[in-house]
Amino acid sequence: MHPRHAAISSISIFLSSMLLPGGPAQAQNTPDAEAQVSGLIKQLTLEEKVSLIHANSAFTTGSVIRLGIPELTMSDGPHGVRPEQGRYWVKPDQAADSGTYLPTGICLAATWNPDLGYAFGSVLGSEANYRGKDVILGPGINIIRTPLNGRNFEYESEDPYLISRMVVAYIRGVQDQGVSACVKHFAANNQETARGWIDVLISERALREIYLPGFKAAVTEAHVNTLMGAYNKLRGQWCTHNDYLMNKVLKGEWHFDGVVISDWGSVHSTMEALTNGTDLEMGTDLSMLPHPNYHKFFLGDTVLDLVRSGQVPESVIDEKVRRILRLMIRTHMLDHQRPKGQYNSKEHQHTALHVAEEGIVLLKNQNKFLPLREASIKKLAVIGFNAARPQAMGGGSSQVKAFFEITPLQGLQDLLGNKIEIHYEPGYLIRRGGKADSESIRKAAEWASKADAVILVGGWTHGYNYQVWGDNAYDAESVDKKDLILPFGQDELIKSVLKANPRTVVVLMGGGPAELSAWIDQAPAVVQAWYPGMEGGEALAKMLFGRVNPSGKLPISWPKHLDDCGSQKLGEYPGNGKTEHYLDDIYVGYRYYDTYQVEPQFPFGFGLSYTDFAYSNLKLTANGHRATVTFNIQNTGKMAGAETAQIYVHQEKSSLPRPEKELKGFAKIWLEPGEKKQVTVQLDETSFQYFDDKEGRWVLEPGFFDILVGSSSRSIRLKDQLQL
Repeated sequence: MHPRHAAISSISIFLSSMLLPGGPAQAQNTPDAEAQVSGLIKQLTLEEKVSLIHANSAFTTGSVIRLGIPELTMSDGPHGVRPEQGRYWVKPDQAADSGTYLPTGICLAATWNPDLGYAFGSVLGSEANYRGKDVILGPGINIIRTPLNGRNFEYESEDPYLISRMVVAYIRGVQDQGVSACVKHFAANNQETARGWIDVLISERALREIYLPGFKAAVTEAHVNTLMGAYNKLRGQWCTHNDYLMNKVLKGEWHFDGVVISDWGSVHSTMEALTNGTDLEMGTDLSMLPHPNYHKFFLGDTVLDLVRSGQVPESVIDEKVRRILRLMIRTHMLDHQRPKGQYNSKEHQHTALHVAEEGIVLLKNQNKFLPLREASIKKLAVIGFNAARPQAMGGGSSQVKAFFEITPLQGLQDLLGNKIEIHYEPGYLIRRGGKADSESIRKAAEWASKADAVILVGGWTHGYNYQVWGDNAYDAESVDKKDLILPFGQDELIKSVLKANPRTVVVLMGGGPAELSAWIDQAPAVVQAWYPGMEGGEALAKMLFGRVNPSGKLPISWPKHLDDCGSQKLGEYPGNGKTEHYLDDIYVGYRYYDTYQVEPQFPFGFGLSYTDFAYSNLKLTANGHRATVTFNIQNTGKMAGAETAQIYVHQEKSSLPRPEKELKGFAKIWLEPGEKKQVTVQLDETSFQYFDDKEGRWVLEPGFFDILVGSSSRSIRLKDQLQL
């Protein structure tokens, strides 16, 4: 039996316009801290300074022991502290190597609950402390532009506002534990295909309105300590040492005073790295294993030669070292006052469970097929390879070695015990080429026909990377999906099982949408479970049998077909191998579907509940460039649950075209049966602005704005207008 714990009984309420309590986790610049940094810099030799600005192993930087300056130790792990890689990508003997495997980033975003984002970050920070890590290389917040991107499971949303609210909470959770978060990948890293060399050509307006707001919130609100550059180019220059991104925007406009870290191997020029904002070069030259010479990095010995010859002022190096030492002071690396942290505690397991419970999305529930009722089921068929497949070690650099992982099958067995007879059939096989296995399908349909109900768990596979998984890598770093057709003959399997037993709920796991048209009309219930972490099987079982009322909402639009996506229709995905014009511009996700009147399979913000909610009494109050939105929500059903009310803004007339609507606020509200609550959301001036790339600034044009309150982008319950 796996370690168990009680479920969390309530869902916290969060109004998106509010800041989390506690303020910035770590004190920002103080005269004493800056004086300490200056004093250390004066004592460092040039060789010691340069040793601090590049890696000295797979995940550490140099140290200066004589001055008490330790190595800076990093860990991948936006969803849990990564398995130990050692100094040379070899696991150290007897390393503390397992940890809490949290749901992936897209599942976290599907909770629409920044309070859970804070708890999520707190788990990461605590376990990083326990395992001696100083920097968590997460969160990843690149916009989900195309559903084919292999790393969408790590990222959070197609919408910059939702990302901004979740990322601020996550970063504060990490950094309140005394560990640095590292927001990534800056910027426009929206695909894995050709990520190492593609040159993204994008309008300034799209960059400002869609692709940068999450990073800006991470810097200006959450005060993130580190930021990672992306592999790709932007407008002809590598992102990691891109003058516009790093010097002008990040460190100039946003006043970022932390450390810019390269992705592993994303530096291509010593001079550009020195002058265009890269503070720390990480990576490993795999051709030099098992003992790479880190002094031969771009920011290694070459820098010594450039400074000694007078080609580069030593003050340039001092500035980078200053940022690194400032980071060490903020995270108490020099005075050793950090908390010890906890390691896969019951509280950490609670958080993993709670995120999964709130993140799983009920997509279809015809005639209230769900929740399943134990009294009406004697035999249950559980079908699908994903029902019994652990997912923690998939995905690439975000993989986690979990202490345990409750699969969907295990979760059902734990919940139901011996009250219901459960029979499991894989139904499909993970094999090269993704083809169907007719014998597996036949067996699954046969067992389905004998059961009182069927739970079919399929979806994508959480592979590692293309080199390891070949054609079977779907949600993984380094490779994008080729299409949205479920692999391994799953459409044929699902159709056969539904024909054998219409009382079938289809559960999809994965980092994003698939095409469902082959069987969606026949399925009475469909659930999106994402990759829900080590407690995901328990959360799913409780949701299917009504112990938990689903409250997840899609943080992405779900297309009917790949060709319906704006990145395919308007954009230039995946580019020509060298460049890619983002011709979809600001029309990403629901901004495209709603403006161009394309019907999605499921809209952004969509998610069903086992109860019903009524919206009423919308009131708007304008105050200068701000507005207050109030309305009532009532639970009109018979089961307690949570609803996420979403506030969209539409400008009636504008000088430049704008999307049909844009998310500018949300509130997640827990309600008992019959209970009614008033919700208040504040909209500041940014809720009404757009970026005028002709003038190069944000503008708020006076006029009329529609305020739309709904349960999704396509289900608007209340509407009114105000004039600013």
